[in-house]
Amino acid sequence: MSAIADNIANVHEYMAGVGRKARSAGRAMARAETAEKNLALAAMADAIDAQSARIAEENGRDMAAGRESGLDAALLDRLELTPERIAAMAEGLRQIATLPDPVGAVDDLRMRPSGIQVGRMRVPLGVVGIIYESRPNVTADAAGLCLKSGNAAILRGGSEALHSNRAIAECIRAGLDSAGLPMDAVQVVDTTDRAAVGDLITMTDNVDVIVPRGGKGLIERISRDATVPVIKHLDGVCHVYIDDAADPEKALAVAFNAKTQRYGTCNTMETLLVAESVAAQLLPPLAERFRDAGVELRGCEQSRRWVPEMIAATDEDWAAEYLAPVLAVRVVAGLDEAIEHIAHWSSGHTESIVSQDWSRAQRFLREVDSSSVMVNASTRFADGFEYGLGAEIGISTDKLHARGPVGLEGLTSQKWIVLGDGHVRG
Repeated sequence: MSAIADNIANVHEYMAGVGRKARSAGRAMARAETAEKNLALAAMADAIDAQSARIAEENGRDMAAGRESGLDAALLDRLELTPERIAAMAEGLRQIATLPDPVGAVDDLRMRPSGIQVGRMRVPLGVVGIIYESRPNVTADAAGLCLKSGNAAILRGGSEALHSNRAIAECIRAGLDSAGLPMDAVQVVDTTDRAAVGDLITMTDNVDVIVPRGGKGLIERISRDATVPVIKHLDGVCHVYIDDAADPEKALAVAFNAKTQRYGTCNTMETLLVAESVAAQLLPPLAERFRDAGVELRGCEQSRRWVPEMIAATDEDWAAEYLAPVLAVRVVAGLDEAIEHIAHWSSGHTESIVSQDWSRAQRFLREVDSSSVMVNASTRFADGFEYGLGAEIGISTDKLHARGPVGLEGLTSQKWIVLGDGHVRG
């Protein structure tokens, strides 16, 4: 793939061409057979396995440049492609191939008194534009999900991952070609000029939906400026609430994993809420585990009674998505106050309760208004792969069309179909 000249006029012309090719490829993908799509997915995965050393080498170039330019630890973590993450990209594509093809599925077909049959058929969205920072694994995940759901994809990764994305894109194109599908079905934008993003989010003739993945600033800009519909979440201020009726060992394990399994992800716990009646029992051993892991704790006044070395928390801490080894801790009176805190401070991404009282757990599930709500499980499970979606194109905290991890079904829509036999309306 050749680099595009950093001339804005050329970028506009280039992006217009990308959009036209995507629209044409999208029509071909909408009629592609399941076997063809699965063959392409398998070939993409094989190509990633075969090219893993080269992908790692190109990622090394991006990592070196990122360190030199001062990328923070969270962004470097998202950027890095370890051998395990490269293998996971290939495995994600293979898992997508095993999932049922949603395209063409007919739901709720029923006979009406007039004699016609009415139902709804699942169809691709068309052309999906994905704009993302760091995480080059998104290139493979998004390509695979868009392909299986019958869409064309325009992928615009961040400049910090350019070499990684180019290497992965070659594997994707090779897979499409080997299955006889149009290689323009997945296009990776080959310019770092920011004008390309402005074009992509306003190409209403050739793009049907935009999915931004990245920092809050990027997503706010896309949401503000896009004329194409957007599926998004702004940030991940996720909570774990340890209830009065929690099993202590489960509480320690869930809270520790939710924060420390990975720091730089949107489903990492950022605030821990602990019921007052168990705070004296659970906060000191939790604080010790977090301290040993290098996590800085910022607590409310009651939290600091039991763990005096905590830094005093402010309102800014309750709203913070740290993406770092920092955790806000608050002692609450009980379930009602925990739900109230979450309602006020949460970003609507993922919340979890640790409790052996099923009636309280049911209240938490019903009343907490987030895209994923969990009982006795780490927030780190809020992930398309863990949900059995094969992968995810992103997380949506919107309430229309798609909510939570967006997999195959979230990349399709439904249209009404009517089956008749010469029926006319009287």
